[in-house]
Amino acid sequence: MASNQYSLGLKDHDRLEKELGGGIPKGSIVLIEGDYGAGKSVLSQRFTYGFTQEGVVTTLISTELGVRGFLDQMHSLTYDVVKPLLDEQILFIPAEIDARGALTGGESDDERKQFLKRMMEADTLWEGDVIIVDTFDAILRNDPKFEALVRQNEERQAALEIISFFRDLTTKGKTIVLTVDPSTVDEEAIGPFRSIADVYLELEMVEVGNDVRRNIFVKRFAGMGQQVGDRVGFSVRSGIGIVIESRSVA
Repeated sequence: MASNQYSLGLKDHDRLEKELGGGIPKGSIVLIEGDYGAGKSVLSQRFTYGFTQEGVVTTLISTELGVRGFLDQMHSLTYDVVKPLLDEQILFIPAEIDARGALTGGESDDERKQFLKRMMEADTLWEGDVIIVDTFDAILRNDPKFEALVRQNEERQAALEIISFFRDLTTKGKTIVLTVDPSTVDEEAIGPFRSIADVYLELEMVEVGNDVRRNIFVKRFAGMGQQVGDRVGFSVRSGIGIVIESRSVA
């Protein structure tokens, strides 16, 4: 019987797949929410590498890293992505934010500002099995159409239009993973994404002395293959990657 989940892989390296119920449901919208430094990007990178180790074609759109930065970051976590990139198991799209807080890339200011529209119209971006956007709030904040609707207090309507686009993709079996920093967007903008997410994970970072402790709080997990804990503690270690620290089941 075919699995209804995309395996997160690396079963002998860490316990992330087990802690998250055996994988991410196919045809789902996944929202990973957390403040700066909570671990959104490293979790996205771990997902990307694990997916490709299981033969899942993955697109990663990053607003924080260029290609060199991505390769260096993955190497530091022992996630070797050179072969998956060459084999087109990973499509990495840099959409970096410049010093002015605007998206770089494109030939003109208008093209840079229209990144969300261009992204939605670029069929190649959506050909993979899983599409990860890290961080999605940065793209929203730099899109002129979304900004205009925000000024008109129509954030919810803008979000629903984007959600409709994503839902069309999930009906084709695609899984969409969005990371968001809730401190950078209005509640009316992020609320609809929280409501419709099939999987909703909230990340927390706590500094205790010289230690940094991170937690994944599982707010919603529809279509789980196995039992999912309500809290998964993890750390990020150079040369190792993600390390699961603790688990708590409701």
